Amino acid sequence: MFKKSMIPLALVAIIAVLSLLVAGCGEKADSKELKIGANFEMTGGVATFGQSAVNGIKLAFKEANTGGGILGKQLSLVVADNKSEASEAVNAATKLITQDKVKAVLGPVTSSNTLAQSKIAHENKVPFITPTGTNPKITVDGGKVQDFAFRACFIDPFQGTVMANFASKSLKAKTAAVYIDNSSDYAKGLAEFFEKAFVAAGGQIVSKEAYLAKEQDFKAVLTKIKATNPEVIFIPGYYQEVGMIAKQARELGITVPLLGGDGWDSPKLVEIAGAAALNNGYFSNHYSSEDKDPRVVKFVEAYRKEYNQSPDALAALGYDAAVMLIDAIKRANSDDPVKIKEALAQTQNLQGVSGVITLNAEHDPVKSAVVIELKDGKQVFREKVNP
Repeated sequence: MFKKSMIPLALVAIIAVLSLLVAGCGEKADSKELKIGANFEMTGGVATFGQSAVNGIKLAFKEANTGGGILGKQLSLVVADNKSEASEAVNAATKLITQDKVKAVLGPVTSSNTLAQSKIAHENKVPFITPTGTNPKITVDGGKVQDFAFRACFIDPFQGTVMANFASKSLKAKTAAVYIDNSSDYAKGLAEFFEKAFVAAGGQIVSKEAYLAKEQDFKAVLTKIKATNPEVIFIPGYYQEVGMIAKQARELGITVPLLGGDGWDSPKLVEIAGAAALNNGYFSNHYSSEDKDPRVVKFVEAYRKEYNQSPDALAALGYDAAVMLIDAIKRANSDDPVKIKEALAQTQNLQGVSGVITLNAEHDPVKSAVVIELKDGKQVFREKVNP
């Protein structure tokens, strides 16, 4: 009797467990959260970039959620720190995609980290948008468009050409030196296109030198560069090293204009170099907070209210990347990653803070750039350059 009575009890227990599992699955399927991954440089060498971009994304998500969310769900941002390292970017992407099961990924910031993430995203068919990765290979590699890769920023050929034309036309320079971070795909890309455009405009590259990220002493190489008498020096690196290079260059008596790309855009640059060392410095960027466009004014006011600081270009591009994703999910009317990818590829005339975003066949936006001048530690709008 005892053994017989245990059989139905066991069946009841099994049915109860199965019921709980089914209920759990149902709850997961009906979740009111739409999880999006954020693979960013929250610590490490370019931490201010990652932090600004994530702030911009959070502001866009907050606005969307306050307006009712998307597909009846609230956007939830899952942030993973890639520590400003390519190997960690792979780990972060793997965690977000395979463990957290996010529907799309925003980030990373740097080209090297974005390229490192790309394989994981494509293998798992999850779209990603880098706010600021400018290397052309992110979206087109070996002549093939990378299906799940998108960006919110212009690319290195445009940025390098902008600064080459600025050097030759606006500054009337005939000779230039190029000093690059040889460990950075971003820096090498900008240098390549700067040199090509500068020479095409009749200029001459009189010196080409390289350094590696995390170096501290640049004076020996700067002395070599000084001996070639360049009229401008192009330094397409990130703010940590650029700040030290600018400081040491001025200490050596180098007074010519120093030029760079959007990797200069950080408050830390002035802290590291000192305001005086950056005078006669210029860099290309994606937007200027001084722009009087009503959309820019509204964004700047909202960002200041949220974070008690002015938004840099990284914040603006983080915001725009989030806006791109939100727009794509709405048009796809689905949180299926493949459908989101397909909608992203069709992005047209989307108003962002950094301009109107229309993606071309290579998943790159066709956008204008600005040249920023540094005066006594402040960023001053110099000129706008259309594509």
